[in-house]
Amino acid sequence: MPEQPASTDTEPPEALDAYHDKIREKPYPKADNELYLNPSPLIVPQTMKTGAKLQFSLSRSKNFDTPETVTSQAVAWCMFNPHKKLENGTWYWRFRNISADGTEEAWSEIHPFEVKETTPVFVTPPFETFRQYAPHTYPRLYCFLDDRIQEARQEASSHSEYQRLIQNAANALKADLTAIGNPYSQINVIKRYVQSLYQAYYLTQQETYAKRLHELLQLLLNTPVSDAVLFADNFGSTNIAYCFLKPYDLLYKRLSSEERQSVENLLMRVLRFYYPQQQGTQENRIFDNHFWQQNLRVLFQATFLLYDNEALQDEVLPIMEYYYELWTARAPASGFNRDGMWANGTGYFNNNVYTLFYMPMLLSHITRKDFLLHPWYRNAGQALTFTCPPESRNIGFGDNSEKYTTSTYQYAAFADFLARETEDGYAGWYARQAAKTLVRDNDMRLYRMASNTLSYGTELPADCPKLIWYKDAGEVAIHSDLTNPRNDLALAFRSSTFGSGSHTVSNQNAFNLLYRGANIYRSSGYYTSFSDAHNLMSYRHTRAHNTILVNGIGQPYSMQGYGNVMRAMGGDNLSYCLGDASKAYSGISTDPMWVEAFEAAGITQTPENGFGSTPLTLYRRHVLMLHPDIVVIYDELEAKEAVRWDWLLHSPTEFSIDSNRQTVTTCNTEKAFTATTSLFSNEQITLSQTDRFTVPPPGASDTTYPNQWHLTACINGKAKTRILAVIQIKPDNDTPVKIQRNGNILTCGYWTIEAGLDASSPAMLNVTHSMKKSSFHYGNASLVLGGQSYVPADRSSSILYDKINGEYLVMEQADHRPLSTRASSR
Repeated sequence: MPEQPASTDTEPPEALDAYHDKIREKPYPKADNELYLNPSPLIVPQTMKTGAKLQFSLSRSKNFDTPETVTSQAVAWCMFNPHKKLENGTWYWRFRNISADGTEEAWSEIHPFEVKETTPVFVTPPFETFRQYAPHTYPRLYCFLDDRIQEARQEASSHSEYQRLIQNAANALKADLTAIGNPYSQINVIKRYVQSLYQAYYLTQQETYAKRLHELLQLLLNTPVSDAVLFADNFGSTNIAYCFLKPYDLLYKRLSSEERQSVENLLMRVLRFYYPQQQGTQENRIFDNHFWQQNLRVLFQATFLLYDNEALQDEVLPIMEYYYELWTARAPASGFNRDGMWANGTGYFNNNVYTLFYMPMLLSHITRKDFLLHPWYRNAGQALTFTCPPESRNIGFGDNSEKYTTSTYQYAAFADFLARETEDGYAGWYARQAAKTLVRDNDMRLYRMASNTLSYGTELPADCPKLIWYKDAGEVAIHSDLTNPRNDLALAFRSSTFGSGSHTVSNQNAFNLLYRGANIYRSSGYYTSFSDAHNLMSYRHTRAHNTILVNGIGQPYSMQGYGNVMRAMGGDNLSYCLGDASKAYSGISTDPMWVEAFEAAGITQTPENGFGSTPLTLYRRHVLMLHPDIVVIYDELEAKEAVRWDWLLHSPTEFSIDSNRQTVTTCNTEKAFTATTSLFSNEQITLSQTDRFTVPPPGASDTTYPNQWHLTACINGKAKTRILAVIQIKPDNDTPVKIQRNGNILTCGYWTIEAGLDASSPAMLNVTHSMKKSSFHYGNASLVLGGQSYVPADRSSSILYDKINGEYLVMEQADHRPLSTRASSR
C-alpha cells in the first residue's frame, strides 16, 4: 500500500515568518504547537516574568478544578516540567507572577495544547528524586562507575588504554610547577594535568598521582584570582572551576578545612555570578553554544559537590534544581530535536560530546531512570553513522564541518559509549570501524576502562536504509554503499526550520556531495573565526554553498532565513528529497549579534555585498540519487519580477567547462574519480568560475587555505525558470555516459529522466529505469507502476516505486509540516 500523503493544512507551512525564536517571545506550548515529547516543558518568555518567581498550573480542565490538576511551587525560573506522562487529548496551562513578598498576581491567559497518541513519551523523575538518592560521600563525580570500578582497578594494567592513561599522568608528574608562574594564564595546561591525574589516581589508587593533584590545587589556592580574571570569559570561568572541583572531589578527605573552604568559596563565586544570568535566559534561548558544550556540566558538578554542605545547601539546592530541570526541558540538542544528529553545526558536535555523555550517565544512575531513552539518544548512533562516516569526511554542514578528513576521536568515543549503554547496532559498528581513533580520546577513557565488561555487537543492522530524513533538524543523508567507503557516493541536503545562526550557516536547499570519502561539491571557505570578514562574506554567506543566489543576494543570518525538507523517501535504487527555501531569502540580518559582527568587520549589508530583500516567491529543490552513481537536481524557481538566478557549485579542484554542451567536469586525482554535471534549462545559461573568495581568509596561503573553485550558472532577466542538473560520478577514469536529449526527455544509460523545463507549465519530473521496475514521479495525474494503474491522491504528490526489504512498494508523499516552537500568528 502507498504511504498516505500528509494532510493539507488550511495555512501552508511556508506562511510562517519563522518556526523558532532565537529568544522566546510567546509561551510554549500553545494550541498551534505540536509537541516534540510527552510530557512537554511549559516555558514562559523571560519578558513575561515580572515578579520574583513564577507559579504554573496544568490541567485537563479549563477551570483547573479536576483531580489531575497540578499547581507547582513558585520557582525563580521560567519553566515547569510535569515529570509524568500526560494523557492523550487537550490540556490547559497557565502561570502567574509572585512578588518577593509573596503577593500572587492574576493568572495569565489559558494556553491549550494537544497531546497526541503519536507523540514520543519520555518522562524524567522530579528533582526531589535526584536529591533524595544523590550520594553524600566523596568522590562522587563518577558515582555511576561505582559498581564497576573495583573490577576495573584489578584489570587496569592489562587494558589496552592503560599505557596512554599512565603516560598522560606521567606528563603531569614531570611538569615543572615552579615554571608555570601565574597558573590562571595557563589554565588549559593545568586542566589537562588535573584530568589525567584524576583519572590515574581514581583507577590505580597510586599515591603519587594524588600528591601531584594536591600540589596543583595548592598552586591555584596560593594564587588569588581576581574577578577580572575569573570572569574574563565563560569558558575561562568553568575551566578554572573544573581545576578546583576535581581535586576537591577526589581528595576531599585529605584536604584541610581551610583548603576545602577556599575551594568552596571559589565555586560559589562562579555559581553566584552565572546562575542569576542564566535562570530565565537559558530555557528561553534556542541555543547557547558554550553553555551546552561545557558550562552547564561544570556548573552542575559544582552544585553536585556542594548541595549537602550544611552552610551552603540552602543556596546551592535551588541552583542545582534549576540545572536539573533545564536539562530535562532543553536537552539534548536544544530539546526540540529527536533526530539524533547535531543540528547546530556538524563540526561542533565534537565540543558537545563529553557533556552529552556525562549528564545522562549521572542523572540516570542517581534517579534510577534511563535518560538515554530520550529519542535523540536512541537515534544518535544512526545519525552519527550517516553524517560522519568513520572513513570519510563528514558530510554535514555548519561551522568547522569541512575540517576533518575522517572520523574524530570524539565521534568514536561517543559511538562506543552509545554502544555500551544502549546496545545500538549503528554505534557498535561505528566504534569498531573507528577503533584506532577511539583510543586517542582522553575525556571518556576512565569510563571505557571502568566499563570494559560491557561488550556490544559490531555489525551494522541488516535493515540499514540508504536514506535518513532528520525531520526535526531539516536535513537528509544518503549513501550508495555505506559499508564500503571506496564505492560510497554520499549526499547531504539541508533545508532547516532552525534557519541560520550560531554554528549553522545560510545554506537552505544546499547539498554536499562526496565520493570515496572526499569532497566532490561542498560548501566553500574556511572557518577562520566565528565572524571575521571572510566568515561573513565567503563562508557563512549563501554564496559559499551549493544552492542559489537571487540578484546576487543570499539568505540572512537569522531564524527567519529558514527552509524545510518537505519530503524524503527511498528504496534500493532511488533516494529522493524535496526542500523548500522559498522563505529563506527574507532580507538582512537584524539580530544584534550579527549587526555588531558586521560593524566590527567593516561590512555593510547591501545588495552589492549580497544582502537585502529579494522578490523570490518559490524555490523548491528536488534531489534524487539514482544508485549507485548519478544525482539529479530539479529546481523550481519563481519571483515576482525578472531577476538574475545564480546556480552555484563549489569544488576543491578546477572545473573544466564546456559551454556548448552546458557541462562541467572536475577530477580528483588522489581518489581517482571524475564528476560531470550537465545542466538543462529552457533559458540561456552562462557558465563561469573563479578560484577567488569574495573576502579571502586572513593570512591566506596556498598551504593553509588552498584555493577552491566556485562555479556560477547564471540565468538572467527571468521571473520564472526551471533548472535540471544531472551529475555523474565515475571512478578510475571511467567515461561518463553521454546524455541523449529529446525535448524534455533525457536518456542517461539505463535511466530516463523527463523534466518540465517550461516554467509557464506545471512542474513535472519523472525518472524510470529500463531494466528495473524502479521509478520516481512528480506532477502526474495518473501513472502505471509495476504494470498497474495508479492515481495519486494529489497531482503535486511525489511518488516513488522501488524495492524495499525485498519487495516493490509504492510510496506517496505530500508536503510535511514541521514542528514549530513559536506561535504561528503574531
